[in-house]
Amino acid sequence: MEHWNSTLGSGFLLMGILKDSGSPELLCATISALYLMALTSNGLLLLVITKDVRLHVPMYFLLGQLSLMDLLFTSVVTPKALVDFLRSEPTISFGGCALQMFLALSLGGAEDLLLAFMAYDRYVAICHPLNYMVLMSPRVCWLMVATSWMLASLSALGYTLYTMHYPFCMSRKIRHLLCEIPPLLKLACADTSRYELTVYVMGVTLLILPLVAVLASYTLILFTVLHMPSNEGRQKALVTCSSHLTVVGMFYGAATFMYVLPSSLHSPKQDNIISVFYTIVTPALNPLIYSLRNKEVMGALKRLLDKYKLPTQSTF
Repeated sequence: MEHWNSTLGSGFLLMGILKDSGSPELLCATISALYLMALTSNGLLLLVITKDVRLHVPMYFLLGQLSLMDLLFTSVVTPKALVDFLRSEPTISFGGCALQMFLALSLGGAEDLLLAFMAYDRYVAICHPLNYMVLMSPRVCWLMVATSWMLASLSALGYTLYTMHYPFCMSRKIRHLLCEIPPLLKLACADTSRYELTVYVMGVTLLILPLVAVLASYTLILFTVLHMPSNEGRQKALVTCSSHLTVVGMFYGAATFMYVLPSSLHSPKQDNIISVFYTIVTPALNPLIYSLRNKEVMGALKRLLDKYKLPTQSTF
């Protein structure tokens, strides 16, 4: 097949889920509402954590970083998908595709590692409460965050450079919501089997290792919680951990489907549905999952709203 020259301004066509939907207008409105929910909920949670000194503890510091990642992740994908649909021009330049892939992989990888660090934070808080402020000092927290960002960014840079070096055919249609490795490799005019195997092995490794750390942390937490003498303490620990486990389940479930299951077991339509789930739905739900059952966050939100509430004028 004839190759097309990416250096001459040619780009790709992102044929996302909106084009293939039976009711594109309804789906567009739903995605818009979910995106606004993600912006509002994550932005509000970040504001509450930043403003309320009672939440200036390691657990909420890491939660704020998760909200920041979710906010950036959904903003990398959703606005362009909506604008492309409204303008009926689903084009993306070669450089834009590479940038979107790098940002999505960086943010997804950083969240993958951060969720493991958050599980460790809960393990220390519940199993070693007397040493909590030593094991989770501000320096350690910043090191966790920096490690998440740096390792994910370096990995994403390597993946992006190697993926985009392939020659691509005249077929420029990416049947996906965003520029990701699996759908893009289907357009390559070269043998990508070895690279796909590498992506698969590295994807399994980068997902399994943090997931093992999460499961190990919560196994130890469960043993500790079961031996707690106080029912109130047990309930508080389980509520906090259940929120995190729900987020972990949604993130790792979608990532496993996309990067661990062989491509023969899922179709482009299924990939698009999963991509909407982890780029739009999950960022909108994560802050709600963490805050609705968390009395400290709800209390901080109430104090923030009371502080900025406009005074009512009395009528005579």
